[in-house]
Amino acid sequence: MGAELDKILIYGSVGLLLFVVLWIYIRKQKKESKEVEEKIKVAKEEGLYEPVSLHPVVDVNSCIKSGACILACPEHDILGIRNGKATVINASRCVGHGACFHACPTQAISLFMGTEKRGVDLPHVSQNFETNVAGIFIAGEMGGMGLIKNAVEQGKQAVENLAKGINTKHTNDYDLVVIGAGPAGISASLQAHKMGLKTITLEQDTLGGTVYTFPRQKIVMTSPMDLPLHGQAKLYETSKQELLDLWTEVLGKHKIEIQERKKVEEIVAENGGFCVKTKTGESFSTQKVLLAIGRRGTPRKLGIPGEDTQKVAYRLLEPELINKQQIIVVGGGDSAIESALLLMEQNEVTLSYRKDTFSRLKPKNSENIKKAIADHKISAVLNSNLVAIDTNKVVLQLNGEKNTIELSNDSVYIFAGGELPTAFLKKAGIKISTKFGEAILTHKKQA
Repeated sequence: MGAELDKILIYGSVGLLLFVVLWIYIRKQKKESKEVEEKIKVAKEEGLYEPVSLHPVVDVNSCIKSGACILACPEHDILGIRNGKATVINASRCVGHGACFHACPTQAISLFMGTEKRGVDLPHVSQNFETNVAGIFIAGEMGGMGLIKNAVEQGKQAVENLAKGINTKHTNDYDLVVIGAGPAGISASLQAHKMGLKTITLEQDTLGGTVYTFPRQKIVMTSPMDLPLHGQAKLYETSKQELLDLWTEVLGKHKIEIQERKKVEEIVAENGGFCVKTKTGESFSTQKVLLAIGRRGTPRKLGIPGEDTQKVAYRLLEPELINKQQIIVVGGGDSAIESALLLMEQNEVTLSYRKDTFSRLKPKNSENIKKAIADHKISAVLNSNLVAIDTNKVVLQLNGEKNTIELSNDSVYIFAGGELPTAFLKKAGIKISTKFGEAILTHKKQA
């Protein structure tokens, strides 16, 4: 009888322990799910739930709630756990690191471009980075990968792929012409040099491409990258200038020269390869072409009177040199917000945005701009459009109102995004399609 009682007590204790553990687990899961649901609610209210470019999509049938994707993401609150499965919270804040894709132990995550409601224009590019025009390849932001680390990796991989198809008996001047000297273009140039390819790199502006247009102290790298001919660059909280210095150092060490101020206007099939023609009238004969240009192409203009004057700029390079000016910054994205914040200490800054609230901002930018407005360091005019620019003033039209307001002004900075160089691509024969929720990177399932 005593032995039976002992068994009952032991099994009962174990059962009670298991019940308590299970109760704690379920309670914790419900609490986590509730927190994530609240974050999703806020994300929807702030316009951050819907993705604007590359973003993760979770296969709930494969997800096992390992949480590896959440830990791997360098950003915050892009993914969370709800009802025991990973889910997207702030999709529009995703910058395409792809870390979640590689971290998931069950390959439950794919990277998609666009949604059923919001399409994203992209050129046709194969897994080898080749377009529908044989011999023309695309890497970096143009192909949908805007993050510096990813663009660097793509530039390297694109060259490795295109090198396999080079005919060593060709009579062109070059094996490869790289167009663009941003992250992907620089990486491609270094990899081509490493592989012994005769290469020339053409950049319409300055070394660094889009990165060069960022303010000097802007943090542009938050994770390491593998740079050809240099190796692992362990960069954390790295500024634009530090990154440009690194690229300059590596290129100089290997005597690789970037041809700056050489805007390419046309790519023509010729002599079994291509003839790349620049705005300055130069021509370069090549077997292969790698397009490593940005998606923005040229800055989007407002088409208003006075926009062509010298007081108007579409990028902010050295804010520390600008002081005691009355400035209007147009736009509500991260670039506009960051520029306004950099200018506010030494200038009188007005921020004009066409909507009634700022959305899709990085958390830090959202927090900082709210504080700056509350502290009266920046004057925000929401629901407004810049309609005219004069020598000493600007004119704003308030949405829904016929009357306009005039503000004294010395400088205008417009951040209205950029336009995809569609005409240039189509002229080269490259097809462009709108992606409405299409997988760009997915794991190959075993048959």
